[in-house]
Amino acid sequence: MKRLLVAAGGGGDAITAAMVHAALYGPDTPALVLTYAWERLVVDPVPGPRGAADFTGTLAPAPGLTLITPRTAPKAPAGSLLPRLAAQLRPALGLLDPYGGTLGLARQIEAAARWCGADRIDLVDVGGDIVARGDEPTLRSPLGDALALAACAATGIPTTVYVAGPGLDNEVPLPLLMPRLGEPALILAPEDTEGVLAVFDWHPSEAGAVLVAAARGVRGVCGTRDAPRPLVLDDSARQVHRLTCEEALRLNPLAGALDRCSGLEAAEEVSYEVCGFSEIARERRRAGAAPAVPSPRPPADPATLLARFAAWEQARSAEGLDYVTTRRITEELALTPPEAADLYRALRTEAPPRRVPPLWRLAGA
Repeated sequence: MKRLLVAAGGGGDAITAAMVHAALYGPDTPALVLTYAWERLVVDPVPGPRGAADFTGTLAPAPGLTLITPRTAPKAPAGSLLPRLAAQLRPALGLLDPYGGTLGLARQIEAAARWCGADRIDLVDVGGDIVARGDEPTLRSPLGDALALAACAATGIPTTVYVAGPGLDNEVPLPLLMPRLGEPALILAPEDTEGVLAVFDWHPSEAGAVLVAAARGVRGVCGTRDAPRPLVLDDSARQVHRLTCEEALRLNPLAGALDRCSGLEAAEEVSYEVCGFSEIARERRRAGAAPAVPSPRPPADPATLLARFAAWEQARSAEGLDYVTTRRITEELALTPPEAADLYRALRTEAPPRRVPPLWRLAGA
């Protein structure tokens, strides 16, 4: 028998699910994590989630169940990091294809439960937007979480909802979020991160990276990309809260409204009605406004890169930041892959080294 976990929102939630699984059951307990291939434009230039038809090299060990393996590949022009995750995470990875809406997802989850021999589901979310009301001004991506919650409820299989790292996705403000979650059920420890730590050498998930850092004892103020406020890494940042499926549904109007939804387009319309926006439409707008790919340029030399970083770092330190994510450095300095490799190699060799896995420490922190 395998434990069955559902990563609520795609992206870094699959990594968080592997961490929560290690904390609950031990890292060597067999498990399957179902996750969306919904990895945003930084990874996938095609807006919205990818379905099973968007991949080659998947496995179908049972009707209705699609497994991602290291040999799986997205069909161009789509992109996905799931095959690389499948090679590095201990739990097996299965695909959540949301194009059949809540009912289609429920059938996939039921098929996975039969294949695993699982009599219950652990639904895992990093940050807490799975209990969003829908009217929070900083809410950006509620649809995937709400669909996963509604689908788990539709299966009738007993489901426990775990919210790890409350507020780390910068979507629901902590003063609003914490009363919805109650007391923590467990605290992530450094040993729970061992199976995922190396993933952040290449994976861009910021919420997941900050959660790992908090679990490993990093404390201070961390700046992430395109966020309304910096994150405070304290003991609460490594907490995991437990809710019943029924409690989460009462807190999430969008999930309740998605009951019996039979397609992704219909789900998008429900999101407009409940939240006033669709994150898929937002992705379409961003993709349409994306600048043309610039012409290749010679990489800057390491000394120039370090000088650029030092000026940028001084400005970030003046904002009160102690740590930053890899993604924020790479995107704000507009680093090419060779430049990023050179800069991070240089920062690792400083005395003291700036790398505090999986974050980077600013001078004076």
